[in-house]
Amino acid sequence: MPRHIQTTLLDPTPRAPVGFRSLATATHRGSTTLFASAREVRDDWCPERVPYAYGLHGTPTSLELAARVAQLEGAEHCFITPGGQAAIALVYFAFCGAGDHVLVPQSAYGPNNDLARDLLARLGIAVQTYDPMIGAEIATLIRPNTTLIWCESPGSATMEIQDVPAIAEVARAAGVVLALDNTYASGVFFDAYAHGVDVSIQALTKYIGGHSDLLLGSVSTCSDVHYQALGQARSLLGMAVSPDDCSLALRGLQTLWVRLAQLQASTLQVAHWLKARPEVERVLHPALPDCPGHGVWLRDFTGSTSVFSVVFRPTLSGEALLDFIDRLNLFHLGYSWGGVTSLVAPHFNLDRDVRQYGDRLVRFNIGLEHVDDLIADLEHAFFQADNHGDGQ
Repeated sequence: MPRHIQTTLLDPTPRAPVGFRSLATATHRGSTTLFASAREVRDDWCPERVPYAYGLHGTPTSLELAARVAQLEGAEHCFITPGGQAAIALVYFAFCGAGDHVLVPQSAYGPNNDLARDLLARLGIAVQTYDPMIGAEIATLIRPNTTLIWCESPGSATMEIQDVPAIAEVARAAGVVLALDNTYASGVFFDAYAHGVDVSIQALTKYIGGHSDLLLGSVSTCSDVHYQALGQARSLLGMAVSPDDCSLALRGLQTLWVRLAQLQASTLQVAHWLKARPEVERVLHPALPDCPGHGVWLRDFTGSTSVFSVVFRPTLSGEALLDFIDRLNLFHLGYSWGGVTSLVAPHFNLDRDVRQYGDRLVRFNIGLEHVDDLIADLEHAFFQADNHGDGQ
């Protein structure tokens, strides 16, 4: 029967020839996904049961990214989330309820602790912080109602390397889920599952995205039980992700290895140069002996990436240190890291019981600029500090 052009324009049947092949993963956009028959209609988040039920649960683009991140990390399952903080929240909501107790290192990503102090506290979930260097002694902090332990290694800003295998052994004996924020190693330089972790999260915003232009996270696991808990929570929370961002992350994966190799080399060169400066007291880089847990890093990691912190001497602190940062030209001021551009940010007066560096801690992210130019930029800022009397 002939149709009106108004109806013909809405027909979703493909017209293009079949058989197109490309090196780029296709970007599939869609909220409504179509079923072949009425008997197949079922709203289910699990692709093993229903491959595509609704765009919220995933498209071929987001599921391809999830599969590739799982492969990278050596996991069986992976979910993509709208950002790294969403990945952290998903883990909490999958494994914690009112009356439960959680352990989080003091060095964890700041918004993780903010989430614990605010929203989780209002929901009756007790979150206790611990010294990231505690290792197996974390057994003394586990309660009968402890359901989750977080690790983050290196720690945010203060860069402590945790003894994850020791904590994993304690967690396993107590029947507690161990989650790791593995963003720093990006699934490349630290094998979470070989070291006893149950759930690994990443902010794909950082190294896998790689260009400071997307927001995504991932949550992976090797456990079918944990997979079901995470999938149910993700569905109920409505954690939809952008297929366009997933497409960019898939592209970022292709250059991840070469970017990390260059970032590691440049960062080590800048870190060693800073360590030799008279204005610097300590360089908190996992590959350097001054970093807490350096020996554990040598044992468990296969490389380092682009983030490290510097503890300046008291002669260059507070306002003088802020002036020093402002004199940098190639190091831009901004949150996040892992992109192609170098960044710098002061981290003053952090909430730590130990290793509190006051107003002398600055975090650097080294990008893909030529390392000689970055060192020259730092040297110029030090020279200007001396001329202004900031270092006196």
